[in-house]
Order: sequence, then C-alpha cells, then structure tokens
Amino acid sequence: MPPSAGLTVAVTGPTGEIGKPFIRALEDCEEVARIVGMARRPFDPTEHGWTRTEYRQGDVLDADAVAGLVADADVVVHLAFIIQASGDSREVNLRGSRNVFTATAAAGVPRLVYASSVAAYGFHDDAPELLTEDVPTRGTDRHPYSAQKAEVEEALAEDLAGSPTQAWVFRPCIVAGPEATLLVDMIPGIGLGDRLPGAVRALFDQVPVLKPVLPDPGLPFQLVHHDDVAEALVAAVLGRGEPGVYNLAGPGVCGVGDIAAALGWYSVPIPELAVDATAEIVARLPFLPPEAHWIEAFRQPVLMDSTRARSLLGWAPKHDAQETLRATVAAARPRLAPG
Repeated sequence: MPPSAGLTVAVTGPTGEIGKPFIRALEDCEEVARIVGMARRPFDPTEHGWTRTEYRQGDVLDADAVAGLVADADVVVHLAFIIQASGDSREVNLRGSRNVFTATAAAGVPRLVYASSVAAYGFHDDAPELLTEDVPTRGTDRHPYSAQKAEVEEALAEDLAGSPTQAWVFRPCIVAGPEATLLVDMIPGIGLGDRLPGAVRALFDQVPVLKPVLPDPGLPFQLVHHDDVAEALVAAVLGRGEPGVYNLAGPGVCGVGDIAAALGWYSVPIPELAVDATAEIVARLPFLPPEAHWIEAFRQPVLMDSTRARSLLGWAPKHDAQETLRATVAAARPRLAPG
C-alpha cells in the first residue's frame, strides 16, 4: 500500500488499560488513516475525542466477527485478554486469541501485534537475574494468567506458521499509570480482604498478607507506563524494527515499600518463608477470589532487559518506575476506602 493511503488498523480490546492509551497514540499517528476497535460493550469514540476510530461490536470468541474485523486491515493488534482468572478466562484468552491469529493469517494481513506479558516467563527460582527475549516462556501453572500468557504465545507461533503474517510480540512488565490502576486495585487489603469467606479471612489474619500494613518480601519489580507501552505498539504497527519478541520495562525498580509509602501506609519486612507458606495456602484453596493467586508473583523477582526494544524500535520510555507508581496511586486514591 502506498504510504499516502494510510494504514487501516484493527484492534481487539480497544478500551482496556492498554487499549485506550494505544488508540489515543494511533489517533496522533499520521501514517494511520483508519482504526477499527472491536469490543463486546459499546463505546463512543467521539467521547474520547477520537476521530479516526470506529466501534465494531464483537467478541473474540465469535470467529465470524473476528474474520470481519481483520478482513480489510493492514495491521491487526490483539489486546483483548482477561487478567483475572475466572470460569471463562481460559476460553476467552486461548480460543479467542487463536480466533484472532488464524483469521489474521487467513486474511493475509502483513503484520500482527500481540500484547503478551512478563508473566509468560513464569515465576521460577532458576530463572536468570535479568530476562532477555531468548529465555523460554514456561509460565507458572498455579498462576492462571501466567500460564495462559505462555500458552497463547505458543499458539501464536503455531497459527502463523507458513502464513505471510509477521508478528511483533510485546512482553511488558506491570503496566501502570493514571489509566492503568490495577496494580493498586489488586493490593490485598484494598479490594481482596472484604471478599474472602469469613473462615478464610480468619485464617489469613494469622498471616500478614491482608493487613493495611503491607508485608514487604523485599523483591524488586519493574513498572512501565501505559503511554510508553502505547508508543512501542505504534512502532510495531508502523513496521519498525523487525518481527519478534520485545521486553518492555521502564527505567528503575520499585518495591512493596514504595507502594506503601505512596499510599501513606507502613510496610513490614517479612521472610521468604512466610510468602512461600501463604502461596501454598492460596494454591490449595480454589474458592479464593482470583486476586489471591497473584501472591505467586512475590515468590521470585522477575526483571527484564528491554535493550532490544530500545535498539531495534527506537523505544525510549518517558517515565521511570517511581514516577509511574506515583501517578498510578494518585489516580486510584479517590477510590480507596478511608484508612
């Protein structure tokens, strides 16, 4: 297609925590002429000030709807994914993703951009200190989101094999920012404790996980601002760099103590043994709410090297981890219960 014609970009999950900043970035991109965003729930692009974006009702589980979405696209961007494990999360995440991948390949779309996650690597004690893109994605079976992200990446390779479609796959660390407050919303004691059954809550009162004073296992973690993720996705839409996998992480690291300080709370160091014991309890109590399984992420530091994105895509994140954390907490604060 001649550059003057502009690109048509089809997007699943256009209104999620990554989707909205990404669409906004696409709207500012001169090379993009048309954006078609498919979501189950209606949204009005004009309410966001989007002038080149069209809403299309559809579900990734509906193969016909997906085929219609990608039919005229120059680039397909797959963002739709259920983060919280639920009865249908694997169905949506795996079968829905495969619908997107197979339809994109069948339509001969030149580029597919997929937002995976650092969680695809899994949380393993034998992992290298700094993960590069050539480290195998093993997932963590006891962490459904992690396991499914790894499984979907395997499916992507299978579904595009032998097709003309080239894939750019991004593995961001924890995505945060004013429009991505899940990091704060999922903190035990804010949204989890009051949904536990009474007997389980009494049990967990014996383990310092659900207290307003945050337990700090001492593990560093990375953050990346949603606007910086959006810039990387746009680079892929434009075909910059080369097909393949890219880690995304902003400069610097945070810890649980930093979250507590930003919230105005206290943090208390806890031994690794307490984290492991709590994770074992969670793994054996399947009736716990989905957020509880994220304790697995605090058993092992998972830090990534994002050199490849910086060198091949020219990606230069504008926000460091501490700045992103402060912006996230500030946006979430009005929803936090007093005390």
